[in-house]
Amino acid sequence: MERAYDLVIRGGTLADGSGGPAFVADVAVKDGLIVAVGQVSGAGIEEIDARGKLVTPGFVDIHTHYDGQATWDQRMQPSSWHGVTTVVMGNCGVGFAPCKPADHDRLVRLMEGVEDIPFPVLTEGLPWNWESFPDYLDSLEGRSFDVDIGAQLPHAALRVFVMGERGANREDATPDDIAAMAAIAKGAVEAGALGFSTSRTLNHRTSDGQPTPTLTASEAELTGIAMGLAAAGKGALQFVSDFGDPEAEFAMLRRIVEASGRPLSFSLVQSPIQPAQWRLLLDRLEEASGAGLPMRAQVCGRPVGVLFGLELTLNPFTHYPSYKAIAALPLAERAAKLADPAFRAQLLSEGNEASAAFAANMTQNWKVMFLMGETPDYEQTPDRTVLALAVAKGVRPEELALDHMLTNGGRGMLYLPFLNYANGSLDPSFEMLNHPDTVPGLSDGGAHVGMICDGSFPTSNLTLWTRDRTRGPKLPLETMVRMQSHDTAAALGLHDRGVVAPGYRADLNVIDYEGLTLGAPSVAYDLPAGGRRLVQRADGYVATIVAGQVTYRDGQPTGALPGRLLRGARAAPAAIAAE
Repeated sequence: MERAYDLVIRGGTLADGSGGPAFVADVAVKDGLIVAVGQVSGAGIEEIDARGKLVTPGFVDIHTHYDGQATWDQRMQPSSWHGVTTVVMGNCGVGFAPCKPADHDRLVRLMEGVEDIPFPVLTEGLPWNWESFPDYLDSLEGRSFDVDIGAQLPHAALRVFVMGERGANREDATPDDIAAMAAIAKGAVEAGALGFSTSRTLNHRTSDGQPTPTLTASEAELTGIAMGLAAAGKGALQFVSDFGDPEAEFAMLRRIVEASGRPLSFSLVQSPIQPAQWRLLLDRLEEASGAGLPMRAQVCGRPVGVLFGLELTLNPFTHYPSYKAIAALPLAERAAKLADPAFRAQLLSEGNEASAAFAANMTQNWKVMFLMGETPDYEQTPDRTVLALAVAKGVRPEELALDHMLTNGGRGMLYLPFLNYANGSLDPSFEMLNHPDTVPGLSDGGAHVGMICDGSFPTSNLTLWTRDRTRGPKLPLETMVRMQSHDTAAALGLHDRGVVAPGYRADLNVIDYEGLTLGAPSVAYDLPAGGRRLVQRADGYVATIVAGQVTYRDGQPTGALPGRLLRGARAAPAAIAAE
């Protein structure tokens, strides 16, 4: 019997990425494209029974840091465990191209500091078979992945490449420097970069504490680079900023877009220091969008949360003298020492000797720190803080924290909502997500391997916001699907995906929606040089499909690696007539 299609997904409830009401339909795939949606009579070489299951487009994560991992690994996990079929890397102005051989270590230390990826992992893993940004794209061109990968030109690498030590030291760029950077930016997007990214936040530092080279780049420099993209007629701009003077900073971003005409997105979160500032920025964004400027904010649906534990970069006792003495021991030996009554008493009698404000204040901020359980809860109530639990038990918070970290063989974790939780609820996230000028982002997949595990955002967006939330309003399932498929893809000009309709790329998910469950973060030791990283899995993804091939079945890889490097934006497809 002749099979009309490569794959047919039968009888699923389809949230097609348009935001319209879900409906029951078959989806037929041939040659990597969706060719029919509705009642499909022809047979497929492979068929998936999706009755009672949710069918969605593949999710598009536009804010990741797989720049290194993509050079040594074929699986962009954890993102690909969470229904993601396209990732965009090179965010926040950090990456590895362009780069002269003499600057390899400089860029590695920047990525180590900004994104918490250890120096030995990067030095062993990176092949450095490139110098220019087009060379870097060429090095990825021949590789195959479990997702499609798009890259952006990172400002820090560009600045150091053109200006050398002056760029690293944040000296002002000269007109010649700016012209050179603009020319490279033009060439990068012509070679296939999806855009350009930069960072203007003091949170981004090298591993030896120096601010990122792009922190104080002038408006003239940023505009000049944006005009390089304008000359090519391609590419988007991505910014992260502290918005120390929000009116002035946003006005600058607006002028850059007005001058260049290029679309721009910026990271928007609620800071505990200025908890109402995000509303001002949303107001200014709405004004700019209303004036026809292509500006968006990238937002996230849960707190940006820092994890502390004995296996991780930091824990509440990292800077205690007794802990420092055992810090290099294997986990099991450390856990045994910490459980010893005499050692424990000595440790708890000491104080925190951290010199850095973050380590000193954040690792013991008991009044906003929570226990990370086997079933993660990202919107816990004030009575569940470490401080509240300790008071209820009549013990010191340090004791409660230590006891929890010693669970599961010393693998227990503590969770500190760092951003988006200043008021103890996710209502600000709801408002940000629900705004027409925002898109989901900021997962940082591939980065912060010892402190943050947010590559699971797509799953928590589905479970929390459309099904499980009890502390406030939720979002329609169809809306959330549209936001993290069609909307994120469109933000970077990837108009060939994110919708389940004839002619679109056959990137799809089949999901057991009622059974979709996010697991607890855990540690894997699978990076180059035996490096460790935080990972987080999910149950409920029945199948994930990339370019018509099933890449994951029930969370397990099939061996198919149809993902490739994306070179540049993609036009929306012409519809393919159904049978």
